[in-house]
Amino acid sequence: MRFVGNVFKAGKFWAIEIPILDIATQGRTKKEAYEMIADAVESLVDKKGFEVRVHGTKGRIFEIGASDQGALTALLLRRMRQRAGLSLEEVAERLGSKSPNSYARYEQGRSVPSVVKFAELFSVVAPNKEFVIMESRARYGRLSARP
Repeated sequence: MRFVGNVFKAGKFWAIEIPILDIATQGRTKKEAYEMIADAVESLVDKKGFEVRVHGTKGRIFEIGASDQGALTALLLRRMRQRAGLSLEEVAERLGSKSPNSYARYEQGRSVPSVVKFAELFSVVAPNKEFVIMESRARYGRLSARP
C-alpha cells in the first residue's frame, strides 16, 4: 500500500504534503523535502524498525510506502479517527462492537485489515470519504528518502 502526496516549489522552499494523512512539511531541496516527509511519518508511527520509502515520479506527485504495512494502515486509521473527532469507544459502537479493543488492534498495528475490513473501518472513521485503489504512478524502482 502506498499513499500519494504532492511536492511543489513554494518560494525558496519545496513544500510537501500527504493529504490523506494530513501531514505537510518543507525542505530547501526536493530531496530534503522527501527526507522531511519520511521523517514526519516515521515520527508519527514511532515504531522501532519502521521505515518510510519515498517513490518519486515526474512532476508534483510522489508516493510513500513503508516497511510495515500494518503500522502505516494504523497511522491512517488513527489520523482519520482523530480528524473526525471520534473516540475509540465511538468507533467501536459504530462498528457494532461493545469493546473498543477490537478496533484498537487496527490502530495499534497488531492486526492488518483485509481490503473488505479496511473499507468498513475507513467508512466509520471517514464517513464522507472513499478510498480509491489505483495503479501506482511511480516506477517500481524507488527513489529513497534515505541517502
